[in-house]
Amino acid sequence: MLSKKTQYALYALTHLAKEYGKGPVLIGKIAEDEKIPKKFLEGILLELRNKGIVSSKKGKGGGYYLLKRPEEVTLVEVIRGFDGAIALLPCVSEKYYEECSSCKDEATCGIKSIMKEVRDKTVELLSNNTLADIILKENMLKNI
Repeated sequence: MLSKKTQYALYALTHLAKEYGKGPVLIGKIAEDEKIPKKFLEGILLELRNKGIVSSKKGKGGGYYLLKRPEEVTLVEVIRGFDGAIALLPCVSEKYYEECSSCKDEATCGIKSIMKEVRDKTVELLSNNTLADIILKENMLKNI
C-alpha cells in the first residue's frame, strides 16, 4: 500500500504537471486544491526538490515547478523515491532484496515465484506510466 506521503507527492506532482510551463505554483495553492496539509506538503516538496524532480523560485511570482516534462516523470520513480521497494516480499525486491527468513528454499518457493511475477508486472506498469498519463486518464474519466 502506498504511504500517505507518496499519495500526496503524486497529487502535488500531478498538480504541477497540469501547470507545467505556466510558471511556479504556490505551496498554498497546491495544498488547498489537493487537500494536503500545508506543513506536510512543504516537506514532500523539499524531498522532491532534493530528488531533482521539482525546483522552486523565491519571492514574487515564486513557488514550485517541475524540472522535467510531465512525460518524463514515471510513477515508479516517485513511488520508489518515497516508499522504497515495489515488491510485496523482500525476497523478490530488485533494489531492496532481503533473504526470506521463513522460506524453506527460495529457489523452489511457489509463493516467491508468483510474487516475483506480481512485482515484475507492477514495475512494468509503473515504469510505463507518467504524470502525463495520470492527466490523460483523469480527462478520459471526466468525459465518460
